[in-house]
Amino acid sequence: MKKVLLIIAISISVVACNKTGEVKEVKTAYVDTSVLMKEYTEAKDLEAKYKAQSEEKGRQLEAEINRFKQDAANFQSQAQANGQEWAQKKGAELQKREQQLSYAQQALAQQLQQESGSEMDTLVSGVKKFIKAYGKEKGYAYIYGTGDAASVLYAEEKYDITKDIVKALNDKYKTAAKTEDKVEEKTEAKTEEKK
Repeated sequence: MKKVLLIIAISISVVACNKTGEVKEVKTAYVDTSVLMKEYTEAKDLEAKYKAQSEEKGRQLEAEINRFKQDAANFQSQAQANGQEWAQKKGAELQKREQQLSYAQQALAQQLQQESGSEMDTLVSGVKKFIKAYGKEKGYAYIYGTGDAASVLYAEEKYDITKDIVKALNDKYKTAAKTEDKVEEKTEAKTEEKK
């Protein structure tokens, strides 16, 4: 009886050892998301777009702020000449303008932040979908993210596919931009033909 149990135990261990030999290697990689967003052309274009908008709208607001500062400086010199009643009335007007300018600055900052945040969310969502498709195409079981919000504390550099992803994304973005330019050119040509 003991021999039978021993033979069964040995048989089970042999079968178990054979099954572990059948496990195939899992293909994994990681992407440095902070590098990806710095080097991805569409992300750079988006950042430049909102920086330009911020500067343009900021210049308009800055001109109003400078006018306010000039009026405030003139107020100091005119207050003594025009009397206390005039100074109180004018001072209240200046305070109201200053408050309106402050609200305008805050509203502008919020507007730009909301618009850029919305577009950035769409961009990040697109990048995630791209990485998922890339992983399936290349046969990866896992692609981890590192960078600012690291979910991987250590990985060998040979598993870093950030450059591959950046190149593929930039190629896709360039192709999409060229296609849009061609569509615009065809639309413009048809419009000119109708004239």
